[in-house]
Amino acid sequence: MSTEAQLLAENTQAVLDEFRAAEALLEGHFKLSSGKHSAVYLQCARVMMDPARGARLCAALAHKVRQSGIAFDLCVSPAMGAVIVGYETARQLGVSSIFMERPEGIFILRRGFEIAPGARCLMIEDVVTTGKSSRECIAAIEKAGGQTVAAACLIDRSGGEADLGVPLTALATLTAPIHEPDALPPELAAIPAVKPGSRAIKV
Repeated sequence: MSTEAQLLAENTQAVLDEFRAAEALLEGHFKLSSGKHSAVYLQCARVMMDPARGARLCAALAHKVRQSGIAFDLCVSPAMGAVIVGYETARQLGVSSIFMERPEGIFILRRGFEIAPGARCLMIEDVVTTGKSSRECIAAIEKAGGQTVAAACLIDRSGGEADLGVPLTALATLTAPIHEPDALPPELAAIPAVKPGSRAIKV
């Protein structure tokens, strides 16, 4: 493990600076995929656009995962936001990587992917907010015959509050409150909401 990865793993501000440099940490008024609202939005796809930046961040995450001491056989990510993060982190860890998809709303394995019975899995996300999609992915891993021993992500924006049911290793943790659409603080209510994605559209 390089000294650069180790230093990045120990410096939350440096991680967030990488997101800002990629214009992947946005501030304003955003409608999240959960339907809740927030003043902060993280777009990991922009971070992973630069292979060198993505490799730096995932090497740092891999370093923290190794430090946890948890043994695992396979990395599994939910599609599609975490696919590249999961692949690159698995590459850094020297294990195989597969991903779950939900073509009809429920996570399943496709493309010939399989999980050996009892295989110890590390579930890798890009960003954890409420933890809902992570828990759904973990449930799908268990249904496919695997055992989720831990989870990892680039950013835990819940401030450590999200409960995935397994230990979570985050490269960086920040507190970015989320709000129900009918309970917005005045400073958010005064700004039109946008829903980031392939296009930022007003909602």
